[in-house]
Amino acid sequence: MNQYAILATLSCAVAVASCKKDEVVPEEENVVEVFTDVKLIFTNAADPSDVVEARAQDPDGEGVQGLAILDEITLGVDKTYNLTYEIANNLTVPGEDIGAEILEEDNEHQFFYTFTNNAFSNPAGNGNVDNASDPLNYSDLDENGLPVGLLTQWTTPSTALSGGVFTARLQHQPDVKTASSGSNDGDTDFDLTFVLNIQ
Repeated sequence: MNQYAILATLSCAVAVASCKKDEVVPEEENVVEVFTDVKLIFTNAADPSDVVEARAQDPDGEGVQGLAILDEITLGVDKTYNLTYEIANNLTVPGEDIGAEILEEDNEHQFFYTFTNNAFSNPAGNGNVDNASDPLNYSDLDENGLPVGLLTQWTTPSTALSGGVFTARLQHQPDVKTASSGSNDGDTDFDLTFVLNIQ
């Protein structure tokens, strides 16, 4: 009788141990942001009343439509602009401020830019999408001292430009973002190309 009792106890112990072993802790899911409205806001550093806005909109969020460009960017010659963003998911009520989420997770995000070569006197060149170390005027840094891009600065030249391009690309880089990571590292949250005019 004692043998049966011991065997029963051992069986229960093995069963309990097996159950505990089989329990799988679900991996923490990486929540993908939904973007329905992205607005680029260029504010003249010398005259805050001089504001240029360019919008992209995706009314169905994760549906079949993508972010569609609604405006061109038209800046003045010989001016310095601070570029900021309004980024939202307006499928929810009230709308969700995705810009605030990006700021909260700034060590996982970085904006990269490409534009018509020498469209700006500062930064010079054509942006940092092709090479992350190319010049770009980031005015904000994450907790690790790495650039984010929710605030950048742009100085236009004295010459006019018509029909150029300006691309803003947001990369989501959890556990990837480093001093050497670039525009192809992580996942692309959005990649928006606007027509750029300087006049």
